[in-house]
Amino acid sequence: MPRLPGIPHDHIPDIELKPHSKCPRRERHSESLGHEQQQNLSQFPRHFEDTTIIDLRYLHVYQQCFMTPIVGLFVQSSTTAMPPQNYKFEGWVGHDPSSAEGKMVWSEFQPKRWEDTDIDIRITHCGMCGSDIHTLRSGWYPAPYPIIVGHEIVGEVVRVGPKAVGNHKVGDRVGVGCLTDNCEGLNKPACESCASGEEQFCPKARWTYPGPHHNGDKGYGGYATYHRCPGRFAFKIPTALESKQAATMMCAGVTMYSPLKQWGCGPGKKVGIIGLGGLGHYGVLLAKAMGADLVVAISRKGNKRAQALQLGADDYLATDEDKGWYKKYHSQLDLLISTVASSQAPMRGYLALMKRRGTLVHVGNPDDGQFSVPPGSLITKSLNFAGSCIGSAAEVREMLQLAAEKDIKAWVEERPMKDANQAILDIEAGKPRYRYCLVNQEQVKL
Repeated sequence: MPRLPGIPHDHIPDIELKPHSKCPRRERHSESLGHEQQQNLSQFPRHFEDTTIIDLRYLHVYQQCFMTPIVGLFVQSSTTAMPPQNYKFEGWVGHDPSSAEGKMVWSEFQPKRWEDTDIDIRITHCGMCGSDIHTLRSGWYPAPYPIIVGHEIVGEVVRVGPKAVGNHKVGDRVGVGCLTDNCEGLNKPACESCASGEEQFCPKARWTYPGPHHNGDKGYGGYATYHRCPGRFAFKIPTALESKQAATMMCAGVTMYSPLKQWGCGPGKKVGIIGLGGLGHYGVLLAKAMGADLVVAISRKGNKRAQALQLGADDYLATDEDKGWYKKYHSQLDLLISTVASSQAPMRGYLALMKRRGTLVHVGNPDDGQFSVPPGSLITKSLNFAGSCIGSAAEVREMLQLAAEKDIKAWVEERPMKDANQAILDIEAGKPRYRYCLVNQEQVKL
């Protein structure tokens, strides 16, 4: 029996076939195929002594043609005709809500089935997002356990499918965020959202975790060694950006960049950022980089004042400690972006800060109930109350380029991937200043 490239010798079974050169069923089926398919079909089966390699697309033809029982068969699919992977997919698996209490389990997992449109990424960095913890504990919806979270992924491309979108090459440094596929992955005409360049609103959008992918397989996130996804939403990272910076931008960064851009942040505008955490500190950095005249950071306590000013904020309001905090900038702000995930936020005070026809955009999603909005405040100043969902592919690219050009430096603390459980506990305790990024230290050295 011959040796075939990439196929272990003992994995190629024997096959006993009768001659097929005058098979009438094969000839009839060939007539129904297109010219290209007939040419492809004419190449099969290819004999290697007593072994036949059969393309999976034409398996049904051979099943009709061969009149004797098949003793053994090796099937080669066009979607898997790639060099075999010599790496394992391992990661931190959440099995129930207690995983959000630092009880994830490290284990091997089965990624989505390989398709021609996919790439494999050797993960070096993965940012930790509040969404990860909400999902692990089934805060927003019942999580489809087992689950691996993480949608701020940066790493090196190690495998590229022949139909992968994005002109990826092995060795490229890429980032993957919340969105992993859209209706274009179904080879159908683009929906209204995708045609207008707002893929995040696509009704067929697929999320990095928990998926499912278009082929029905579950999606697994970046708290892992490797990641497999369609190449469409993997973004090349500018050379000037550190991986830990780029990783945390894939969700936190674009979640703030998109509403700032959409609602006109720039010269002549006064902007408030509510909540000075992983999202909020990006809001301050980006608003200043985009040229806002005034950026006010707003949080409950005064203990972040010095850090807010260090990030570039022009002023700071502590809603629990500064009496009459909303009076200083009453009716002055053009844009407020709220990152807080609490139903107890002082909404009336926030709206008091807004100037006539100003806009408050919410990106924080509470899992402790619904907040209330006083309609009178909206009506009397004709205010806009909006939401924003991550960002489009174009906005991700714009943000990465802006960060590289303006040398935007988020406050990111690296944590070893092996310490992910403790890092989750530290996030819940409010310790990050302001973003954690898990690092596969062994992977970085490769």
